[in-house]
Amino acid sequence: MTKVSISDHLHDYSQIPLFAGIEGEDLLSVFQCLGSFIKTYQKGEYILLSEEKVRCVGVILEGTVKMIKEDLWGNKTILAVMEQKELFGELFACGNTIAATVTFVAGKDTRVLYLPFEGVMHSCTKSCLFHHRLIENMVTLIADKSVQLMEKLEITTKKTLREKILCFLDNQARKHNSRYFTISMGRIELAEYLCADRSALTRELNLMKTEGIIDFDKNTFKILRLF
Repeated sequence: MTKVSISDHLHDYSQIPLFAGIEGEDLLSVFQCLGSFIKTYQKGEYILLSEEKVRCVGVILEGTVKMIKEDLWGNKTILAVMEQKELFGELFACGNTIAATVTFVAGKDTRVLYLPFEGVMHSCTKSCLFHHRLIENMVTLIADKSVQLMEKLEITTKKTLREKILCFLDNQARKHNSRYFTISMGRIELAEYLCADRSALTRELNLMKTEGIIDFDKNTFKILRLF
């Protein structure tokens, strides 16, 4: 884990939804007011462990972050994979308890901008001009995350593995606005996300390909036939 200067990467922030309507030096002033900082992580490195206190909202500047739930027997389930420009930790930071009930892991080499939550939700003595805009953007993104977790629930409640795969691919097609898309998860991660055995997932994907329902090359999929 390495800390990085915020001012060296101002150009990375302009397209991040959390900072919509805030630009350049105004955004830098907000960061300074909040006490924001950046850290980098290597692929597979733990960012936050379950039961640790969540004091900051993380904004992914580069890479991916996996939200993982692990039971007492060591079984892992991927609840969500957050990508570049998305948030993580905000659901816990905003709740009555600030202890995480999941673990966050870097899916790739990842760079994260941290915003201390207390600073975000409480206007500072300087009354930053763009502080209220930041809060409005945060509320919108929390709602978006809730929808993402509802999609996960919809997928995992399907009865068969094929139904889970089709539901997942349908959501991805809608997200990318195309039947041709690339996902951020490999086979092991996708199996964990779907709560399925990796070998069974591979067999079912190959069978669906043979039947002309889908085509794929590694993590890139194309939906050929609709139901």
